[in-house]
Amino acid sequence: MQVIKDFFIRNKITDTKIAVGVSGGADSLALVLMLKEAFPCLNFVALTVDHGLRPSSFDEAMYVKKVMNEHNIEHHILTWEGDKPNTGIEEQARIARYNLLCSWCKNNDINYLAIAHHMRDQAETFLMRIERGSGLFGLSSMSDVSEKNGIKILRPLLKYSPQALKDYLICKKINWVEDESNECDDFLRVRMRKFLPIMEKEVGITINRLCETVENLQRSKKFLEDMVNLNIKNNMYCWNNIGYSVDYSCFLSWHDEIKFHVLGKIIKDLGDNLYTPEADTLLHLLDDITRNDFDSVTLGGCVILKSDLKIWIIKEYREKNQNYSNDEWNDFIKQNPEFRGIKFPHKLKIALLKEKK
Repeated sequence: MQVIKDFFIRNKITDTKIAVGVSGGADSLALVLMLKEAFPCLNFVALTVDHGLRPSSFDEAMYVKKVMNEHNIEHHILTWEGDKPNTGIEEQARIARYNLLCSWCKNNDINYLAIAHHMRDQAETFLMRIERGSGLFGLSSMSDVSEKNGIKILRPLLKYSPQALKDYLICKKINWVEDESNECDDFLRVRMRKFLPIMEKEVGITINRLCETVENLQRSKKFLEDMVNLNIKNNMYCWNNIGYSVDYSCFLSWHDEIKFHVLGKIIKDLGDNLYTPEADTLLHLLDDITRNDFDSVTLGGCVILKSDLKIWIIKEYREKNQNYSNDEWNDFIKQNPEFRGIKFPHKLKIALLKEKK
């Protein structure tokens, strides 16, 4: 329990109301009850997503409600409505789950959402990222605190093994739900989970060792993130949070790794994307930008162009009408005199006027 208390102190979490994703599995049930035990004066709200993918999903959600009621924890069931995809169901379900959880938090003025990822989840994620050929940011896997859809995601259990969480529930005499999909070899994560004990037996690489590697990578990632943010702050201009510009010569002077991550971060943020563009796509974009004849490209909901000896990254608006009148622009300048006299590309003017409306 002290690990969880230290987690809250280390991350300076002082909010009195925090949401917790609770599926009915051992990990998430243990998380919400451990949080309640560690901080009895805080208000924890359990949120269960019913994906509707299995006949038993509603009954499982109702079981969570029963356990939460027994422990005086507020509980809500969030349902994934609409048609379900035929392919990529694991990823689409994950996206839908986070969308539902984060939307509920936003609508109820909650800033933090606790999730029950543990050590084995971290190790599985690391191996999955290796399989995908990820770089530093991908191999850094899951941070103990991150942000998604404007909500801070907390992972207080990354130091816990799944067996320790089950042991906690056994001591409390609380049953949990076993998800049959956890044994389905169609999912890469399940195959990685089954591979972990084989890897430990054959070559001695344990879950602990994998998690130590992730922690080392996260320190390097933090340094690179700081350098990227510093470059954006000191060398780029932000236009109303819908566009950025940087002197072309300044951009070219940066290390390629800084260019790569600056472009990825800005495109992800401006385009409201869950992820940065794929590495190959970003590397191709970097090659294009450094060519003398580079004009413009679109990527991740953004337009990237060269104009007036600057590189511009602009949120893309796809409306058919891409024109504006001089009167509209003059009115905008009157309301934003700090923009007077600046030579903006047409795409940014459109974006500024669209955002104003």
